[in-house]
Amino acid sequence: MAKSITARELRQHWVNHHEVALLDVREEGPYSESHPLFALSVPVSEIEKKLPPLVPRLSAPIVVYDDGEGYAARATVRILALGYRDVAILQGGLSGYALVGEVYRDVNVPSKAFGELVESINHTPSLSARDIKDVLESETDVVVLDARRFEEYKTMSIPRGRSCPGGELLYRFFEAVPSPETTVVVNCAGRTRSIVGTQSLVNSGIPNKVVALRNGTIGWTLEGLELETKQTERVPGPSVEALQKAREYAESWANHVGVSIINGDQLTRFSTESENRSLYLLDVRDPEEYALGHPTGFSNAPGGQLVQATDEWVGVRGARIVLYDTDGVRGRMTASWLLQLGWEVYVFEERLAVPDRLVLPEVSSWNPPKDGAITVNDLQNLEGATVVDLARSPSYRKGHIPGAWFASGPELARDLRAIDGDGPIVLTSPDGDVAATNVDDARNSVSRQVLYLTGGTTAWVAAGHPLETELRCLSQPIDVYKRPYEGTSNARKDMQGYLDWEYGLVAQLANDGVACFHVVRDSREKLH
Repeated sequence: MAKSITARELRQHWVNHHEVALLDVREEGPYSESHPLFALSVPVSEIEKKLPPLVPRLSAPIVVYDDGEGYAARATVRILALGYRDVAILQGGLSGYALVGEVYRDVNVPSKAFGELVESINHTPSLSARDIKDVLESETDVVVLDARRFEEYKTMSIPRGRSCPGGELLYRFFEAVPSPETTVVVNCAGRTRSIVGTQSLVNSGIPNKVVALRNGTIGWTLEGLELETKQTERVPGPSVEALQKAREYAESWANHVGVSIINGDQLTRFSTESENRSLYLLDVRDPEEYALGHPTGFSNAPGGQLVQATDEWVGVRGARIVLYDTDGVRGRMTASWLLQLGWEVYVFEERLAVPDRLVLPEVSSWNPPKDGAITVNDLQNLEGATVVDLARSPSYRKGHIPGAWFASGPELARDLRAIDGDGPIVLTSPDGDVAATNVDDARNSVSRQVLYLTGGTTAWVAAGHPLETELRCLSQPIDVYKRPYEGTSNARKDMQGYLDWEYGLVAQLANDGVACFHVVRDSREKLH
């Protein structure tokens, strides 16, 4: 019998800065409708794939919950099988938690709520879409910096926008904006990255006028203004002179906030303590720079996205984080925000070499079933087989093995019974991993033979076989939350509803009382 924890006990972990990872093991759809502030979305069917990078320490305390579906008990068995040693089920599940704490909708909520708190305390300068349009049409000395990921910028952007992801803003700023007289507009799709990006530049003390596009591309669209698509203009990396200037501003602000800079000896000590204290080593540079080379043990978490969606990299609230860059700007600026978000965070001194032999903790292990793996050739020669795809529904819709059915991972055992026939069932997923991890559950639910496709749908495509897009759904596709700030086909009511929700987050935080955020005001004299 798994042990349990009450909602009040869980909340004390957050208030006291003790380590804990809270896992919502439902699909992302239900999770996005209601969950506690620091809950992570880790569906029971994806535990083996998603959990290890989020919770790297096997002795870290883990709490799991559902909303009465029965997933939590199944999830606990799978988590313990990975080697984790401290797993508890939340008493009363989600409904029990809601009796004592706030529940939130959407995803990446801690960062979004923090962004609203930043604006309310600092009065982050912003202009409406109409006002920004007027500025762009009447002034020539204006630069628009799009603080989203490059892929999002390419999908849609406002006129004159240039891609400069949030963690890169100060780092590339003086290359993009050499004159202190230039007006700078920072935008994202909604609110958070516009607010945090603008406030980053304001906090740094640069002399320029900087404003956020209020409500981002959502606000632009709701005003009936036209967005551009397929733009590719990026702000280049800084010259030596521009970088030196950016570093001075970053160092001044980081010192004001209290960012700690560590050396190799301190990093080595942290690594030796990582069996008893969760440690995340994150390289906050641009993904393309990271791909060219990075220190062993450091994962890529671009700074702007790390602040925007910390829960996609760091699963244990109360953990220790060390950031790495090569410039002295991006790590400091990212750390300044994480510190205000309540994290214990350090920046590795960029002029030093990272120690070669860091002691990294024992990692969780999972081995695919020894029997039941088949190749693409085997599948083609299999008589009467039914293929069941465990991809996320948007991926399934884009293309799947001809004849494959979409199935919900958490409800796989239930929904497989609806398949007619008595031939073998072959599970697939994009790379085959999630299919392999769910073979045992599938076999326990049906009497038919259950196999899995090695390499998944990717291997099928690599072998030169076509995909199809005809939909066949065994399960209701509730596995993905449709974000109203991504893409160009969102309903007006969904976009407006999202903005209305964000406006209420500060009040929710105040009522909840567990965030432990602290927004730092700038009390320094101007750097220049």
